[in-house]
Amino acid sequence: MEERYMPQEIEGKWQKAWQEENAFKTELNRQRPEFYVLEMFPYPSGNLHMGHVRNYSIGDVIARFKVMQGYNVLHPMGWDAFGMPAENAAIKNGIHPATWTWDNIDNMRRQQQELGLSYDWEREVATCHPDYYRWTQWLFLLFYERGLAYKKKAAVNWCEECGTVLANEQVIDGHCWRCDSAVVKKELEQWFFKITDYADRLLEDLQELKGWPERVKIMQDNWIGRSEGAEFSFEVPEIQERIPVFTTRHDTVFGVTYIVLAPEHPLVEKLIAGKETAEPVREFVHKVRGMSEVSRTSNDFEKEGLFTGAYAIHPFTGEQVPIWVANYVLFEYGTGAVMGVPAHDERDWQFANKYGLAKKLVVQGPGQSNKLEDMDGAYNGPGVMVNSGEFDGLENEAGKVAIAKWFEQRDIGKRRINYRLRDWLVSRQRYWGAPIPIIYCPDCGTVPVPKDQLPVMLPENVEFAAGSVSPLATVEGFVHCTCPKCGAKARRETDTMDTFICSSWYYMRYTDPRNKNLPFDTSKADYWMPVDQYIGGIEHAILHLLYSRFFTKVLKDAGLINANEPFKNLLTQGMVIKDGAKMSKSKGNVVSPEEIIKKYGADTARLFILFAAPPERDLEWSDQGVEGAYRFLGRVWRIVDYYNSFITAETAFEVETLSKGERDLRRTLHFTIKKVTDDIGTRFNFNTAISSIMELVNMMYHTKDQGVAITPGVAREVIAGLLRLLAPFAPHITEELWGSTIKEGSVHKAAWPVYDAEAAKVDEVEVVLQINGKVREKIVVPVGLDSKELEEIAFQQAKVQEFIAGKQIIKVISVPQKLVNIVVK
Repeated sequence: MEERYMPQEIEGKWQKAWQEENAFKTELNRQRPEFYVLEMFPYPSGNLHMGHVRNYSIGDVIARFKVMQGYNVLHPMGWDAFGMPAENAAIKNGIHPATWTWDNIDNMRRQQQELGLSYDWEREVATCHPDYYRWTQWLFLLFYERGLAYKKKAAVNWCEECGTVLANEQVIDGHCWRCDSAVVKKELEQWFFKITDYADRLLEDLQELKGWPERVKIMQDNWIGRSEGAEFSFEVPEIQERIPVFTTRHDTVFGVTYIVLAPEHPLVEKLIAGKETAEPVREFVHKVRGMSEVSRTSNDFEKEGLFTGAYAIHPFTGEQVPIWVANYVLFEYGTGAVMGVPAHDERDWQFANKYGLAKKLVVQGPGQSNKLEDMDGAYNGPGVMVNSGEFDGLENEAGKVAIAKWFEQRDIGKRRINYRLRDWLVSRQRYWGAPIPIIYCPDCGTVPVPKDQLPVMLPENVEFAAGSVSPLATVEGFVHCTCPKCGAKARRETDTMDTFICSSWYYMRYTDPRNKNLPFDTSKADYWMPVDQYIGGIEHAILHLLYSRFFTKVLKDAGLINANEPFKNLLTQGMVIKDGAKMSKSKGNVVSPEEIIKKYGADTARLFILFAAPPERDLEWSDQGVEGAYRFLGRVWRIVDYYNSFITAETAFEVETLSKGERDLRRTLHFTIKKVTDDIGTRFNFNTAISSIMELVNMMYHTKDQGVAITPGVAREVIAGLLRLLAPFAPHITEELWGSTIKEGSVHKAAWPVYDAEAAKVDEVEVVLQINGKVREKIVVPVGLDSKELEEIAFQQAKVQEFIAGKQIIKVISVPQKLVNIVVK
């Protein structure tokens, strides 16, 4: 064994050995309990960053720990490989997206292997490989067959920079989620998935996800946005149309003083035709169409509107109600029209104030007698209905029921459930994605590509230019084809799929990655699914996680899988920050994992990043912390070398014959086994687990410094215990030390150490001695003394005698194993 810890020498050696042995290959084994641990697969951008290192290190600790506990562990890795960056690189550098992507995959795979991650590389998938996207296309057709994929013309979110459409979930504060450019609206024919058909199940089944962070579930709940209310209509006699509105506050319908249409509403043009308001309204509509939905619905966004010059008839009062258009109403949400009730909605109150619109109070708070002239804002609390005709005096909740019945009896409205969630827009006008497997025939119409003709391959010769037409549309050989139904000349769909489709089912493909007949074998998927532990960033709370839940439910309904949810437990790790900010090239605060590994080794990088903070919190990078982790591993190396000198062929020992120093050492070992097992297995407190291991190493040094002679069996037990506890965190150094000391196979195949409660029992305890509640002395006494014995020892102490001399003892309070308090005056 080398005297000095030299990670550069040992880490490459073991990585090569593990690769040659295929050490982490997983087979289906029904004799052992299964455990599926998965980190979100990365986009192959070219290089790992410290966020990746943290994500993968967390997963690797869990995987290695579960293997040592006897589980059959699935721990795969792959690549979310389609997407805009590859296409942008092709435009910028003249490199084909496939070349750019596969080169990056090769580099990032090498970097992952240098971290010593225990992946089963035989299960590796890449979403851009035809063997993968063939099945993405197959699943698209499954959705199509089940009525869940459809095409329609719609106003969509458009990113000029990326030259493609974005789903609502991909627009963040009015900007593209990937390039941060401003997003505008554009009318295009697009494919959608009917995720709204699953809205109730997606919402209700959040209750099943006991192992998910509450904030992620709340984010999904809010995004789905279920609301119970009523839909009813306002007649517009001059154009002989009805304007339906949805509201959750139908108890306030008598307070409606205006209604507002979205600028995109199809009735706007009819309402303004021939009026003086026509041109100003058209200009306003044009201006608003260029704004993003997010900014238009933001609380901070200035609400603006224009009167159309038209009026609707209030269904209850028969009064004329002015019709406005405003920037805060979206056509895609609800009915595209809202009723204005200024007295009971703060937004409406502000809008009415701005434009001088009427207000009408129709709900009085309990025991209140508000007057409009005295109010400085809307009242939106519970109360009694007033100024509401036959409904006066009803509690407002009861009023909702009565008014809904009134609507339904007269056939002008109905109770309805509304959702914020919209169908998932899946078309993208880009090249580097899975082609949508649809053919358009002049005679047969829309025809799905037969499944035995999949995959629809991406052509290699293509020109890249941003625009509303996909680059695929410029490839004649791709576009022109034959109708599979009638044999007539036809054309292919030239849009590709949103890359989130590819990542919505990859965790299932891992269960059977080389299946050439199906996306996966149901029996294999059912053995592994759902994923027991999923790990990734909070930024995926809505996009990826919601889409994956939707996919799983569809595939369950199709009989392909039994799991109802994809991920049983979810850990959302925090960011790695430096100098108080997220690492980024623009801030100049990036730390390269390769540089750290080259200087200190992968084990140091892993240990630091797991020790510096609990996994769910942000981690502040510290060069001193890295140095500290490196020094600690050096201490481990040296102390194991020292204890190894005591090991002989004799491994047995009698506990009764051990010295006090040896008993203390074993006590610390078994306390550490219990603590680390709990910290990894139940709480993911990796930082406190590592801290406990450090305390064990300190105790090993203390025992050495005390000159304690170590029995061979105890030396072996302590080394074997330390190395197994440390193995999930620092796999290379522990494998090396195990091979030179314990010499029984691999430490990573060794059984996790078992806690011995007897060994952890304390022989002596420290007891606090108090006089009138103040600590005056601390003594060490044998465990098990009763109150009387403890008091006798306490009174024998010189300090106690000094403080009670000449004083009257009122009472003595003793708590065995903890304290004696003598009350005097």
